[in-house]
Amino acid sequence: MNRLAGVTSPYLLQHADNPVDWWPWGPEAFAEARRRDVPVLLSVGYSACHWCHVMAHESFEDAATAELLNEHFVSVKVDREERPDVDAVYMEAVQAATGQGGWPMTVFLTPDAEPFYFGTYFPPEPRHGMPSFGQILDGVRTAWADRRDEVGEVAGRIVADLAGRSLTGALPADRRPPGPEELHGALMGLTREFDAVNGGFGGAPKFPPSMALEFLLRHYARTGSAGALEMVQATGAAMARGGIYDQLGGGFARYAVDATWTVPHFEKMLYDNALLCRTYAHLWRATGSDLARRIAVETADFMVRELRTDQGGFASALDADSDDGSGTGRHVEGAYYVWTPEQLRAVLGDEDAEFAATCFGVTEEGTFEEGASVLQLPDPEGLVDAERLASVKRRLLAAREERPRPGRDDKVVASWNGLAIAALAETGAYFDRPDLIQAATDAADLLVRVHMDWHARLHRTSRDGTPGANSGVLEDYADVAEGFLTLASVTGEGVWVEFAGFFLDTVLLQFTAEDGALYDTAADAEALIRRPQDPTDNATPSGWTAAAGALLSYAALTGSGLHRDAAERALGIVTALAGRAPRFIGWGLAVAEAALDGPREVAVVGPQGDPATVALHRAALLGTAPGAVVALGAPGADEVPLLQDRPLVDGQPAAYVCRHFTCDRPTADPEELTERLRG
Repeated sequence: MNRLAGVTSPYLLQHADNPVDWWPWGPEAFAEARRRDVPVLLSVGYSACHWCHVMAHESFEDAATAELLNEHFVSVKVDREERPDVDAVYMEAVQAATGQGGWPMTVFLTPDAEPFYFGTYFPPEPRHGMPSFGQILDGVRTAWADRRDEVGEVAGRIVADLAGRSLTGALPADRRPPGPEELHGALMGLTREFDAVNGGFGGAPKFPPSMALEFLLRHYARTGSAGALEMVQATGAAMARGGIYDQLGGGFARYAVDATWTVPHFEKMLYDNALLCRTYAHLWRATGSDLARRIAVETADFMVRELRTDQGGFASALDADSDDGSGTGRHVEGAYYVWTPEQLRAVLGDEDAEFAATCFGVTEEGTFEEGASVLQLPDPEGLVDAERLASVKRRLLAAREERPRPGRDDKVVASWNGLAIAALAETGAYFDRPDLIQAATDAADLLVRVHMDWHARLHRTSRDGTPGANSGVLEDYADVAEGFLTLASVTGEGVWVEFAGFFLDTVLLQFTAEDGALYDTAADAEALIRRPQDPTDNATPSGWTAAAGALLSYAALTGSGLHRDAAERALGIVTALAGRAPRFIGWGLAVAEAALDGPREVAVVGPQGDPATVALHRAALLGTAPGAVVALGAPGADEVPLLQDRPLVDGQPAAYVCRHFTCDRPTADPEELTERLRG
């Protein structure tokens, strides 16, 4: 009996009609394996994962494979986005055993949840040196029946190895955050890995380096390093003009399969777009770049248009695959996004089709599969007829809307919505888009209303306004706090600072070890074979460094020494990793830049809506000092401690700038405030 029909995860629901007798993760599944004395097949994926869909069609929808699984295994399906803790623990084992990882993740466990055999995608027939999934099942079944002692020994060694990997006690003895030397060393490390031809870091596949770019922008603001800014500008332009960016509808795909940003893996994730929206907005803030402004606004509009749910939150992802429109029901990766010259002519006519093909790099040979091309926009704006290009884009987008759309994973993930709140609030403030600020506020309201319980504990996910059963992990508390603090800075509504304080208190009580190290799961969460703990960035900032950033900002707004000390202790791991792995600790480096700068604290006091108050507030938000915090309130406001005892100056709105426990004289001049907030 397949037991997935009653779950809320869209990914698990995709498997609810499989002939495999799937179980959701839980003690009941392992009790059943123990009762039957069979191993557990753990299959982990997510709804926008192309190869997860492929393996599902090839194996999990196959009756013969399902019969083998049902007779000899208990099969457990996990949505990695709902259970990042389960995913992290077993992915660590996969990577340790095989040297690589990915999704779908395929792990065989004992009934005590101890792993003993690993892999990712397995084909239905032997291919390219890979055994078939059927061969793997036969081998595991035979080993379980005939070599049980050996299986137990392997599982025991793996669990012991994982248990010994705790970072508690591994922080530098003085717990100090990185200083100028370590941050300069990180810059040098990134410079060595920078792709000077194509932008970005490393080779193929190439992922958007959002967190590293944020560090480089802050480093430029603090030091004036031209090299740091050049890496951001080159990477930002390359991504914006490449196929990884949707040239018609806005928004970024997950990654490029090549080194040139030409062909993406077409899934679109909320977290990538939230992080990149904010990065481009900050690049515009630093340089005034028209390209950065356009990409920030278009990406924000994409999130609101394509990912916003009826409840006001933001859905997780759009699939890479969609129906190819052939009438056969065949789903093809990228079918929604790619074009042939013939398709351009059908929509635009011959002359405009030739113009579009030249602008977007559409050729008869194609840059993708079956002669189709991924749209790019390699030539800078201004070298083509802008009005004609805009008309072509509108018509192509309208035609694309008639194609079968990619599926949408409409579960709301707390941490990713926190990232979206921060991005939309700032983008709305920078570019006079109150609708974007309202969208950020609506998402924050949903997180409070649906995801937060009476004890200020967070549910990680919700769907259709109903919270999931999964508890929040560290990144949820940290990223939601970051989003709320940013929203408070933009709106002047101090209640968001209070909510952030609740979540950060939970971080201190439930996720923090005595030496300042951080765990990804709460102390009272479900016990796994290892308590996951990872300070390095992946597709998003690690929970560890995201918590350090939110703790630092909260301390600056409230004067809390407890939260400041916790942030600095957490940054000790960045000191250890800055020179060795700067690409994978980018957000920690960005937070360290803020800590080194202060961060600067800006209190803007004046009547809400007063033009002088608005001008000072805008100047404060546009300040480039790394990680500066902003509080806005009317005279006498005390919701945020930074605003307390801040009077008007000669009856006029004023801004107070403080740094390292010292405050400058207040100013009523926005230009003077801008100068004070330069890096």
